[in-house]
Amino acid sequence: MSHEGSSRVVSGRQNGRPTLEEVASLAGVGRGTVSRVINGSPRVSEQAKEAVARAVAELGYVPNQAARALAGSRTDAVALVIPETEARLFSEPYFLDLIRGVSAELAEADKQLLLTLVRTEAERQRFEHYLAAQRVDGVLLASVHGDDPLPDRIARLGLPIVMNGRRSEAEPVAYVDSDNIGAGRAAVAHLVGRGRGRIATISGPLDMYVARARLGGYRAGLAEAGFAPDESLVATGDFTEEGGRLAMRELLLRRPDLDAVFAASDVMAAGARGVLREAGRQVPEDVALVGVDDSVVARLMDPPLTSVRQPIEEMGRTMTRLLLRKIAEESRDGAAPGRRGAEEPRRVLPTELVVRDSS
Repeated sequence: MSHEGSSRVVSGRQNGRPTLEEVASLAGVGRGTVSRVINGSPRVSEQAKEAVARAVAELGYVPNQAARALAGSRTDAVALVIPETEARLFSEPYFLDLIRGVSAELAEADKQLLLTLVRTEAERQRFEHYLAAQRVDGVLLASVHGDDPLPDRIARLGLPIVMNGRRSEAEPVAYVDSDNIGAGRAAVAHLVGRGRGRIATISGPLDMYVARARLGGYRAGLAEAGFAPDESLVATGDFTEEGGRLAMRELLLRRPDLDAVFAASDVMAAGARGVLREAGRQVPEDVALVGVDDSVVARLMDPPLTSVRQPIEEMGRTMTRLLLRKIAEESRDGAAPGRRGAEEPRRVLPTELVVRDSS
């Protein structure tokens, strides 16, 4: 099911109705307190109940059908948000495997999947209005960049959220990730074991934690093998095939003597493979090549690509299970939504090197 930017959704105030946020502001309490009062939770002081009741009466606030979750029921819908274009979504095997895992887990739980692409600030704001109307029970968020404000905004709206990946080492929002540092280290250790000594890397965009972690693993692997750091062997890509091509050309110009490349995704490795072929370099005889994901791209390349497998579909399943658990706990306990801190669930799943003919 596709939903692009939530263009049909407007806030309650735009519809001429007072919003939950306005009730909270007038009552001088938080949005979660208003939700608990409307939900009949006993975990609210008499003073807060009276303040909310006065604000509701003054504003004429009535919970609408879209806000029925506040009355104790659920929408039985979960949003999977991917801040990428349609072209990237359907050309990147990673997202398709992730959606497969999320969809399978939601189907088993009899929940509806709302797939949402958010690509601009305007679309982000429209989607936030959609969420504020309580049209979904929780949010799964993938492909987050370090400066993305959406996870914190979703949490402030009081909705349960679990991310695929994280924005930093100190991520406060619940997430499921793979061992990206270990992926880089395993790739380098393998290439060193194959006798390669001038190992280059094509990283992802460095505003993403996943890219920085894989680059960190690459550097750690070189250090463990006794190699001095050499930034001329490092180029930045963007997790696309064209990005891999551009980075590979840059590396060959800088270091024509390189004998191995660790690309931070299979798709970028495919781009690098094309440039190496154009330059007359044989894989693996002249240049060994390793990617990450162990996607269908890796298996169909010529030669088949050695790749670090991350359990993408299982990550989708795991993050969905965590989200459904958070939704159930809040429904059962009447707890304040969007609780943050040490109790937020975090999972890091292991990776595994799959050796094929490219190395």
